[in-house]
Amino acid sequence: MNIIYIHGLDSDANSTKGVLLERYCQQNHPDINVLRPDLNKSPSQVFSQILSLVESLNNNVEDAQFESTQTVLVGSSLGGYFSTLVSNHTGCPALLLNPSTQPHVTLQRFADKLVLDSQSEEAASGNRIFYTTTGGWAITQVDLQWFEAHQLLNVHYPNKVTVLIKEGDELLNPELSKQFYKEQGATVNVQAGGDHRFSDFAEQLPMVINRLRQLVQD
Repeated sequence: MNIIYIHGLDSDANSTKGVLLERYCQQNHPDINVLRPDLNKSPSQVFSQILSLVESLNNNVEDAQFESTQTVLVGSSLGGYFSTLVSNHTGCPALLLNPSTQPHVTLQRFADKLVLDSQSEEAASGNRIFYTTTGGWAITQVDLQWFEAHQLLNVHYPNKVTVLIKEGDELLNPELSKQFYKEQGATVNVQAGGDHRFSDFAEQLPMVINRLRQLVQD
């Protein structure tokens, strides 16, 4: 089995959860190959990159160590949005951690802050950079327009999607994610307390792997 870990906004290929997932699999599940692509680029590029990676992995049967061509996605925050989008297009199973469901709304805060700081609506137009992530993605109005044009309205393969949500998420509204995915028929596991970063992810790895194997089998 191949796992593609899709990191969140202010993260990169060396995401803490991604590294924990890879090390856990190396030590306990050598049949699982974990990939951690860096996705600090425009959303259209991210979407294309993940789609190409899924296609490449599912078509590659030459690696004897990873004979299974089954690929699953694990996405955190904004990575959860992209995981859902890719799952909708490919049927690829996905496990989501505190997923963003409305990036066209939540990322607007950067544009609003720019306007407020400059006291001019012209500051938030065109290709003016609103915010640069720690990984180097420079967010512009074009990116927000892409997210708005690619809103999550449905989950096409709800039996292939599991969502883990922390009630203590301080960055995204957990109720929005819970309501959206439950209405779509996906499996939703709401956990008390916690935070947006899923700080107890290491303790949940055995459950995460078991659930991913179940999603592949369903």
